[in-house]
Amino acid sequence: MAQRRLGIIMNGATGRMGLNQHLVRSVLAICADGGVALPNGDRVMPDPILVGRDRQKVAALAKAHGVERWTDDLGKALQNPDDTLFFDSATTSLRAKLLKQAMAAGKDIYCEKPIAENLADALDLVRVAKKAGIKHGVVQDKLFLPGLRKLRMLRDSGFFGRILSVRGEFGYWVFEGDWQPAQRPSWNYRKADGGGIILDMLCHWRYVLDNLFGAVKSVSCLGARHIPTRWDENGKPYDADADDAAYATFELEGGVIAQINSSWCTRVRRDDLVTFHVDGTHGSAVAGLTRCLSQARINTPKPVWNPDVPQPIDFFDTWQEVPENIPYPNGFRAQWEAFIRHLCADEPFPWNLMEGAKGVQLAEAGLKSWAERRWIDLPALEA
Repeated sequence: MAQRRLGIIMNGATGRMGLNQHLVRSVLAICADGGVALPNGDRVMPDPILVGRDRQKVAALAKAHGVERWTDDLGKALQNPDDTLFFDSATTSLRAKLLKQAMAAGKDIYCEKPIAENLADALDLVRVAKKAGIKHGVVQDKLFLPGLRKLRMLRDSGFFGRILSVRGEFGYWVFEGDWQPAQRPSWNYRKADGGGIILDMLCHWRYVLDNLFGAVKSVSCLGARHIPTRWDENGKPYDADADDAAYATFELEGGVIAQINSSWCTRVRRDDLVTFHVDGTHGSAVAGLTRCLSQARINTPKPVWNPDVPQPIDFFDTWQEVPENIPYPNGFRAQWEAFIRHLCADEPFPWNLMEGAKGVQLAEAGLKSWAERRWIDLPALEA
């Protein structure tokens, strides 16, 4: 057995997701556990270099987490032939440009979604990657959530029978930033910086729906700008001109209908920050980030509509929890390990730039549906 080094240029590690999920809970956790095991017994040890525009911030971050290498010069980092993988989790508006820059330097790439702000740029990335002959992957973390993995298990077991519909609820109240600091960065709410919940979340819903319930055929989407003014990280008010809520209906292959509400302007009274309710002819299930509850046909109560008496059935009590019979690691880490095995052992990794482009296609169709107030069909993509 041998240990192999993988030099990773991590751009955007100072951001919320880049720090918490990708650096701390994925790359550094992998290092702490001795690297990623390959089928031949070798182990791959990540060696990250942190990249950020704020020199003091990235230096402090590296020191706090024991990362030896850091820089505020991305161009110089890309020149190092020993660092072969470029990872980006910085702002959406810069992503396509940075990915092209990295591919021009011969780097393999792994990145957050969305991969671009529009479909034309996303498909261009697919073409550039193909011409460069590099390996590429896109984060599709929700497929690795324990709750959704349990849904997949129920589906594969035939529990649902014929799936009829999916109802998703995502979101929470993001504070405006005036009397309480906001939980999300201000660029999320500015169009010019690549903000907006439709571009952000419909990319997620594309791969969730495609992989679990059926390929998305068409979408009808209504967006909203519920909170027009927010306060940035320096306490200054700004025009929040990007959409902060989206109410979408999707038609899937096989006749499944999906409805997903996404909002940063809603207060949570449900089991988790995201839930998916799946109804089928033989059974139903509701999944959050980790838990999944099911109700089989044989255990379905038989209510009768009678508004004159209190409801005698406790509907919440009629569902059963799907047990955790297998361990579920952090979803971001699980996909990082799969991508590293793809890089170093040629294991399959289907979540590539074309899959990322499909997410951008749905987001663009959602925005068009909102603007034109109509259903939008999604044709097959070619690059």
